[in-house]
Amino acid sequence: MKSRKPILLDFWASWCIPCRMMGPVIEKVANERTNAVVGKVNVDEEPELAQRFGVMGIPTLIVVKDGKVINQSTGARPKAAVLSLLN
Repeated sequence: MKSRKPILLDFWASWCIPCRMMGPVIEKVANERTNAVVGKVNVDEEPELAQRFGVMGIPTLIVVKDGKVINQSTGARPKAAVLSLLN
């Protein structure tokens, strides 16, 4: 959370079909956007972290910059929409 770069957190679960659809999209974004940190958070393994960020549904994408949430989106999104969260 102390990164100087924006952080994109993908809250997901292995049983969630839309989450699995987002996997390749998040991977492409991670490979293309070297000016951002991309992380995946399995809500079944990290329920406290999901609760801390107020995640009510998955997939949820949260962008954090300077320790603060600056953008958030719930549901499957195309790559362009994910990239726009980081802008």
